[in-house]
Amino acid sequence: MKTAVVMKREIFGAQVSQNSKTEMFSATDLAKIGNKWRIANDLPVFTMKSWLSNKSTKEFISELEGKYGKGNVRKSARGKGSHTWFHPLLFIDMALAISPKLKIETYEWLFDNLIKYRNEGGDSYKAMCGVLYVRTTRKTNFPQYISDVANKIKLACHVTSWDEATEKQLDTRKKLHNDIALLADVLNNNDEAVRIAITKLKAA
Repeated sequence: MKTAVVMKREIFGAQVSQNSKTEMFSATDLAKIGNKWRIANDLPVFTMKSWLSNKSTKEFISELEGKYGKGNVRKSARGKGSHTWFHPLLFIDMALAISPKLKIETYEWLFDNLIKYRNEGGDSYKAMCGVLYVRTTRKTNFPQYISDVANKIKLACHVTSWDEATEKQLDTRKKLHNDIALLADVLNNNDEAVRIAITKLKAA
């Protein structure tokens, strides 16, 4: 299950947005963060518009579009608070133009598993809900019940917002989903399944 969620990624003490479904990064956020760093280091301001008009940048975008499709390389939105979204490879190229140091951090992002864990967590949640729904005797109150379960899982993982969760927290959430589903299937008791899974996590 890949529901689009805007993840917040840490870099230089600030945050860059990333779409969990398309995996595109916000070039708008990167430009703001990069210019803050450049100004602090007495460097001239980076202009995305000028960089995009460069021949080398245009040629690189053309190559990316040929391989990944035009709509998957660069997307712009209008209006206040909107973002320009870049394919990860174009995002890296822009990071390099701003600062080699930014490029290093961007590479590290692309090798972590936040997006993968976030999407797998969605699949495991759906599976857990299916098992709990089949075994509940309170189907009319199930939406509220599953909401309570989700809150217990969030507390157990020490998370305030899943959009800002770490890789470890997302992996723990997926494990809890799977454990609860398995225990509910064996015990045929939803409340006990949730209790045991969370107790087991705390004891680990």
